[in-house]
Amino acid sequence: MSFSKKISYIEQNHLFRLRRVAASAQGTEMCIDGKKIINFCSNDYLSLANHPQIKESLIKGIKDYGVGSGASHLVSGHSKLHHELEEALADHTGQQRALLFSSGYSANLGVFSALRDEIKWTLQDKLNHASLIDANRLIELPIQRYLHNNLDSLQKKLDKQKGSGLVATDNVFSMDGDKANIKGIEKILNQKNALLMQDDAHGFGIFNPMIPKHSIYMATLGKAAGVMGAFVAGDEDLIEFLIQKSRPYTYTTAIPPSFCIAILTSLKLIDNGEQKQKLLTNISYFKSIASQLGLQFGISNSAIQPLVIGSSSAALKLSNQLFEEGFFVSAIRPPTVPPNTARLRFTLSANHTSQQINKLLEKVKNVMA
Repeated sequence: MSFSKKISYIEQNHLFRLRRVAASAQGTEMCIDGKKIINFCSNDYLSLANHPQIKESLIKGIKDYGVGSGASHLVSGHSKLHHELEEALADHTGQQRALLFSSGYSANLGVFSALRDEIKWTLQDKLNHASLIDANRLIELPIQRYLHNNLDSLQKKLDKQKGSGLVATDNVFSMDGDKANIKGIEKILNQKNALLMQDDAHGFGIFNPMIPKHSIYMATLGKAAGVMGAFVAGDEDLIEFLIQKSRPYTYTTAIPPSFCIAILTSLKLIDNGEQKQKLLTNISYFKSIASQLGLQFGISNSAIQPLVIGSSSAALKLSNQLFEEGFFVSAIRPPTVPPNTARLRFTLSANHTSQQINKLLEKVKNVMA
């Protein structure tokens, strides 16, 4: 097996992924690869990753509970702080219970692994996150995908299914920024023996989720919440079933207790609403200025604003040009997005200023001229 040939092929097709190195805390202004830049590609939507109150809570948690959790939740790793956080997340989402996971990827694999013997089919939105697709592969059911955000396509595929099944969708789509029609999906599923699962990694903390009864809700805690981890929320019986049957939950060391107290503080800041309002104002302002400059961004009202370029080489070139001008914007290329839809993925944070947004969009217009 020649890895060098595979790497050469990736490089030749402008798909090579490079890790830039940060030498500062996460924020709108950072030092990356030794250069001061304005960061427009972070998922720290509410600018909480370096918030002083959250940092203080983390330090207190370490003093009281140490650094590591030491074991999985089902052995000796489930602390009082884990329990309090799960109760707070259930309350925050209006669900009966919640269950912590170490990441969104692990949570999605955990749900699917638990349902392996309970469902006969799955249907997924065409643009779902990779973790949902990999979770589907894990349980060895055919990967059936309906057209993106297309209820007619979902209905047609549903009509062909027999037995119990699962419909899974991102809530806010990670590369396009648009939202799933949860209300429409729920109406269709009322006619079928099917569960709805939504992955709200990019909407949690920003938009109030619509969670239908007896459905599965997953969200992450390392994006808008600014810390790490993820959780699944739902009915009492669902969460207890996941505790018993989810292999990633059973066989993974619990996140450190100190992170739980940090997330509890983050939830209070989210509930306060100040950072959320700042972000929503920035989204509106960004879209307004982009329109005035004639920049054709995707249809999105979220913090994710995609600018589809087409070729991977062109997207990469523009990303590098912006970096040299002091702006960090990632070039997203296949296989993360479909062929010929490589893009610049701009993400907004609560602490971006109007001046930073103005300068960025003016630079974008100049480098694309």
